[in-house]
Amino acid sequence: MVKITFMGAGSTVFARNVLGDCMCTPSLWDAEIALYDIDPIRLSESEIILKAINKSINLNRAVIKTYLGVINRKEALRGANFVVNAIQVGFYDPCTITDFEIPKKYGLKQTIGDTLGIGGIMRGLRTIPVLKDFAREMEEVCPQALLLNYTNPMSILTGYMQRYTNVKTIGLCHSVQICSETLLKNLGMEDKLEGRSDLIAGINHMAWLLEIKDKEGNDLYPEIKFRAEQKNNTQKHNDMVRFEYIKRLGYYCTESSEHNAEYNPFFIKSKYPELIDRYQIPLDEYPRRCIKQIKGWENEKNSILQDGQITHQRSQEYASYIMEAIVTNKPIKIGGNVLNTGLIDNLPADACVEVPCLVDAQGIHPCHIGRLPVQLAAMNMTNINVQLMTIEAAITGRRDSIYQAAMMDPHTSAELSIDDIVSMCDELIDTHGDYMKEYR
Repeated sequence: MVKITFMGAGSTVFARNVLGDCMCTPSLWDAEIALYDIDPIRLSESEIILKAINKSINLNRAVIKTYLGVINRKEALRGANFVVNAIQVGFYDPCTITDFEIPKKYGLKQTIGDTLGIGGIMRGLRTIPVLKDFAREMEEVCPQALLLNYTNPMSILTGYMQRYTNVKTIGLCHSVQICSETLLKNLGMEDKLEGRSDLIAGINHMAWLLEIKDKEGNDLYPEIKFRAEQKNNTQKHNDMVRFEYIKRLGYYCTESSEHNAEYNPFFIKSKYPELIDRYQIPLDEYPRRCIKQIKGWENEKNSILQDGQITHQRSQEYASYIMEAIVTNKPIKIGGNVLNTGLIDNLPADACVEVPCLVDAQGIHPCHIGRLPVQLAAMNMTNINVQLMTIEAAITGRRDSIYQAAMMDPHTSAELSIDDIVSMCDELIDTHGDYMKEYR
């Protein structure tokens, strides 16, 4: 029997999607599913919903067990074949609120704050100590397990696990598999969806659509570039930042415009506040989403349950397909976040990169890409610098390294002085309290 352990099972909707996918997969029908969380209420809600799915679509073939709190974590992991990580250390309240409100005092604005920037740095620093504990226990009770990391900041957390632990780890994000589809639909090119092929590589949330061809093998980029520039010139829409990437850099990237707006020094600038409206940048977007999700959860929970009758169709999330490929030795291709072991020639070996990977019973096999166009590698490097410095800070516990990570961040350094960066970091660390006790 395959054992799947879900860390952070209180993320009910995501747990439903990933584990529901598993219950739609014949080779995983009879899996043992271990749900782990530190929040008893959300864990109980997830258990109710997942058991309803198991009954409705899986004839109760899966065995679902719950494990609450740190004291039971090792048992949740014991004997696991696959571990899915979806934790959020510090939750929306207090930590996400802090990550947004304190930087605002210094004049630093953010949109999402979970991947890069000062929000991503702080989130990474408070999450790595928890992952360190996960890794120690996994090495003891499930040393052959594959960790599928979905938690952001993806490159920081996955890169830490791959460089500093013995846990087999791959980072997964849904933005790769929807990238070219989203682009073509946004440009009114739906007729090119069927049979298309694409090549995507770079880093998480800034991997590049290097090639896109129709079913006859024709390059779609000339038409894409023309339509993207026309759309940005004639109407406001929610993907203007990435369309500007196409114009200025020549390529589209995987993650949304609201994310990418804060990964560079170009769009959120106090000196040019008109850029916010020009590029339709949703400041404070992540807190707004959190508030909406929290307020709407009770209705959503009741809607999902539908008197205990739940249906589920297998989604595009990679997790169940990876598990299936390993269990059945039926190979698949995915986009995964892995250590740069000579995969992208002009990015550093310590970087966590996002590249095509083949998966079979022997595990994950990343594909060599070669060199990225110089301008794309340069954009990636501005983010990698922050990622590597944040990992360095987590490993050493040195505040100087935290300051340096923030100083390297392209948006933060474009807006704040060094003195303000240091003061902001100190205030964030102090306010986060025990969540950042390693850096006191």
